[in-house]
Amino acid sequence: MLGVTPAFWRDRSVLVTGHTGFKGGWLSLWLRHLGARVTGYALPPATEPALFGVARVADGIGHRLGDLDDRDALAQALLAAEPEIVFHLAAQALVKEGYRDPVGTLASNVMGTAHLLEAVRQTPGVRAVVVVTSDKCYANREWLWPYRENEALGGRDPYSASKACAEIVAAAWRDSFPRDGLAIATARAGNVIGGGDWAADRLVPDAARAWSAGEPIRVRYPQAVRPWQHVLEPLHGYLLLAERLHAGEAAESWNFGPDEADMLPVGELLDRLAGHWGDGVRWIGDAQPHPHEAGLLRLDSSRARTLLGWRPRWALDQALRRTAEWYRAFHAGGDMLERCLAEIEEYQGTA
Repeated sequence: MLGVTPAFWRDRSVLVTGHTGFKGGWLSLWLRHLGARVTGYALPPATEPALFGVARVADGIGHRLGDLDDRDALAQALLAAEPEIVFHLAAQALVKEGYRDPVGTLASNVMGTAHLLEAVRQTPGVRAVVVVTSDKCYANREWLWPYRENEALGGRDPYSASKACAEIVAAAWRDSFPRDGLAIATARAGNVIGGGDWAADRLVPDAARAWSAGEPIRVRYPQAVRPWQHVLEPLHGYLLLAERLHAGEAAESWNFGPDEADMLPVGELLDRLAGHWGDGVRWIGDAQPHPHEAGLLRLDSSRARTLLGWRPRWALDQALRRTAEWYRAFHAGGDMLERCLAEIEEYQGTA
C-alpha cells in the first residue's frame, strides 16, 4: 500500500481553498507537517469553536480571508502564492443549508468552482488541481450497489445538485481549456468524521454537542445508510491524487470511500460512537417532518485502490474511538494542535 511521499511535498507551494473549514483545516495541518509552503484562501470560520482556531491552523501558513465570488481577490491570492498544487475545498457543505439557501449554495459550489478554475488559468505555475466534491453528486437511485465514477450525476436536493454541477464544471474546464503541464481531477469522498467539526446539522458534531451538555441527540433518519470514514482517509487520497496529477496523470474523477463493512445506518453508527464516548449517552429518533435526504448511499473506490494504491487504513471503530477521544480531550482543555499532529503521524505510520 502506497503512502504520501514526504520528499515530494517538502518546500512545495500549495494553495488550499476552505482552509478555515473542517476538512480544509486538517489538510492544511497535514501539508504543513509534510513541510509544504501552504497558503489558505477562505471565509472566516463558520462556527465557534472551530478546528481552525483550536488547532491553530493559521500558524505557519499564509492565511488569506476572501470570498470565491471576489474574482480579483482570488486571482491575486493565486498569483501571490504561486502554487504548483491547488486543493479546492471551499464550499457550502451542508444538505439542510442547501434547502434554506439554495441559490447561495449553487453560487458557492458551482460558480465558486468556476471562479477558482478561471483563476488557475491565469496562474501559469499551477500543475495540479484537486476539486473536492461529494459522494452526493451521483443520481442516487437508492439501490444496493456502490456507485462508481462512471455512474450518472444528479441530485434531488440543492446541495447534491450543486456538487453534480461542480463535477460538470471541472470536467468542462479540463476539456475546454487544456494546458500543457496542468492536470485537473475531482474527488468524491464519503461522510467524514473526526475531531474538530462543529458544523450544525451534521451527525457527529450534533452528537458531540448534545452529549457534552448531558443531553440525548435527536436523529432525523436513523435507518439511512452512509459511507463513514475518518477525515484523514479521503485527505490521504487527495494527497496521493495530487502527486499523480503533478506527474501529468490521473486527470479524472475519483471515489475515496470506506470498506463495505463501514457503510452503516446512522443509528448503528451512533450506538458505536456512544460506546466509545461513555457516560451513558444516548440518541432518540426525531419524528418531525424533514426535507428529503437519501436513504442509501454507497461508494465503490476500487479504481483508487487499483490505480492510486489508496485504501482505508483505519476501521470505523478506530475512527469513532479517536473522534470521541478528540472531543473529550478538547473539553478537558487539551492541546488540540498537538493531538491533531499526533493523529496525522499515527495515520502515516499505519501500514
